Amino acid sequence: MDLVLRETLPADIEELFSVRARTRENPISKEGLASIGITPESIAREMASGRMKGWVCLDGSTLVGFCNGDGETGEVLVLAVLPDYERRGIGTGLLSRVVEWLRSVSSNSIWLAASPDARIRAHGFYRSLGWRPNGKKQQNGDEILVLEQSTS
Repeated sequence: MDLVLRETLPADIEELFSVRARTRENPISKEGLASIGITPESIAREMASGRMKGWVCLDGSTLVGFCNGDGETGEVLVLAVLPDYERRGIGTGLLSRVVEWLRSVSSNSIWLAASPDARIRAHGFYRSLGWRPNGKKQQNGDEILVLEQSTS
């Protein structure tokens, strides 16, 4: 298996939606994302403006994971990996690239929103990498996690 991590290209955008809809936990369809204002056009616009940047993981020509961040707010917007590619270091690799970029462009703290449910894989994953709750929650119940400065 030859996995390649590289920056997201405009040609990758449609496939991001396919991967997001097929994740094991918290899959969201293209239509579901559109209902909250996330469309291929909005992603392309944010990436073209430089506000959003992302990385993808490819297995050959197949996109198997991705991570995007918002340089203006310091938020890790999404991390998604297909179920068959979990536990191979892909999520960690993608996340570390986005975090490195966010640290280089954002004056804000680096943060993300995730389920507070310990049964959800993301709960332990983020904490194992140094992310900690800051006591705030989003309207949907997700807790805000911030990255400790000494961890990448």
